[in-house]
Amino acid sequence: MTRLTVAATVAGLTLFTAAPSFAATIFVSNEKDNTITVIDSETLKVINTIKVDRRPRGIVLSPDFKELFVAAGDGDIIDVIDTEKMEVVRNLESGPDPELMAIDPTGKTIYIANEDDSLVTVMDIASGEVLAEIPVGVEPEGMIVSPDGKITVATSESTSMAHVIDNSTHKLIANVLVDSRPREAKFTADGKELWVSSEVGGTISVIDPATWKITKKISFEVPGVRPEQLQPVGMDFSLDGKLLFSPLGPSNRVVVIDTATKEVKDYILVGQRPWHGELAPDGKKYYVANGLTNDLTVIDVATLKAEKSVPVGRLPWGVAIKP
Repeated sequence: MTRLTVAATVAGLTLFTAAPSFAATIFVSNEKDNTITVIDSETLKVINTIKVDRRPRGIVLSPDFKELFVAAGDGDIIDVIDTEKMEVVRNLESGPDPELMAIDPTGKTIYIANEDDSLVTVMDIASGEVLAEIPVGVEPEGMIVSPDGKITVATSESTSMAHVIDNSTHKLIANVLVDSRPREAKFTADGKELWVSSEVGGTISVIDPATWKITKKISFEVPGVRPEQLQPVGMDFSLDGKLLFSPLGPSNRVVVIDTATKEVKDYILVGQRPWHGELAPDGKKYYVANGLTNDLTVIDVATLKAEKSVPVGRLPWGVAIKP
């Protein structure tokens, strides 16, 4: 074998064994533009803009990432986007003013917060059939299904409660009083803790699902920032579960919390009025939507530093990421 042949063979093997690199696709809902901005995570370039119904806010991907569900509050509808075609392919009759949604682990059922009617609508995703309408507190917003699929939690802004629903019976089994205007709820991966953000109360409550009692309240303090500006809204756990990221609205910061100690680890300055975010599939970046600067800030998880801001539409609200 000649040197040239060997070199070519080695080069070919190198190319063959090199690990492929795939960019994730970032979706951002723009409340004022009635659009979804689509961004390539590798280039951070906008690759598409999808028109949806009026006032899109909450967005969530199906477990197989084939569909993106968009809560169009003023359209009283859920737009369903095919993530390959990048277009709305059908609608779900959600009920009045949907805001946030959660999908069960099987991908068959969606739970929708209907803000105006103080209801949680339970719907079969394939058929669009309404399986149940569950009365909860006033202005429900946050929705989360437990990792085992047995429980759904809805937070009601005006009632200041987390409402616990048994998914087998569609009945309320607990109501947990938290601080004012709870916005989102998240279970830890093992289901042993439920975290609830209270925007006006300025706290995050940690709840034990075994007793539905609050075990810890986390508050925030930033020199030079008024306490009433420290308003936690969205929440996202790091891939290893050791950190929680929460955009703090008018303070223009994202708080980072150590989930073991329940203590604040850092505050990261981002754009104006960060609302919701999402972790990259590989856990290396955190993307947060800034409502008043109309952009998306990219945060490096390892260094907890804001790296770049990407322009999106007007009044960006929610973020979802397809691997």
